[in-house]
Amino acid sequence: MIPLDDSPAALALRTAYDQQIRTRSGAANGGTIEHLGALIRKTGSEGDGFLQYLGGVDGPELDQLIADQVAYFTKLGAKVEWKYYTHDLPTDLPERLTSAGFTPDEEECLLIGDIAELSAEVVLPAGIRLREITSRDDLERMQAMEEEVWGFSHDWLPDALSRDIANVDEPGVVVVAETEDDDPKLVCGSWIRFHAGTDFASLWGGSTLPEWRGKGIYRALVAYRRNLAAERGYKYLQVDASPDSRGILARLGLRPVSVTVPYIWKP
Repeated sequence: MIPLDDSPAALALRTAYDQQIRTRSGAANGGTIEHLGALIRKTGSEGDGFLQYLGGVDGPELDQLIADQVAYFTKLGAKVEWKYYTHDLPTDLPERLTSAGFTPDEEECLLIGDIAELSAEVVLPAGIRLREITSRDDLERMQAMEEEVWGFSHDWLPDALSRDIANVDEPGVVVVAETEDDDPKLVCGSWIRFHAGTDFASLWGGSTLPEWRGKGIYRALVAYRRNLAAERGYKYLQVDASPDSRGILARLGLRPVSVTVPYIWKP
């Protein structure tokens, strides 16, 4: 794993993220959102939940807060995710979560970049173009590409991206790379969300067909989306990156400032 950046500049970016993004409720989308002091609790329309920890509690008070969430979702009969960041306090928070029955899932790296310091140059290999998409047909083509890359169903993707595109609080733009021919093949898909009322836009996706990797397409999509954010007046780009992409994002100038781990509780 790439080392975390603990420079003053990186810590300032992380603090801005904690203050602006982690405290953000977002849209309920048919569910409920509750502010519980040290937690924001979101419950989806189908019952599953998400817990955003804001900090400031410790000892028995923290243990009770965790136990209350277990009791709440036990009553619902639904699973819940507590999103943990490695800079969260107290340092024994993971142990407290596992003691309460939460299980850690796959970790990701939180990277943040100052848009003014990131390259705006979009360089593509010959025969490839970038295009913003909104139609159902194009979103289903993106679904098929993702399924070819990962080998399992992404049937949720067209509906999810349609909601992103229409979302007023966090509007999204979907950008794909495809071949320039009479029957264009979609080779990479990505999207960006603009978090209204904050300085942040977030990058998502970027899966690329194996035969098109290593040609600069992912880099070009980052630069293209960086330019979309700059045009709208945003200051920072944020990514929760998998092991596959964290290295290239760091080389592009985004700073790795924390590691995130979803702790899952199931009834």
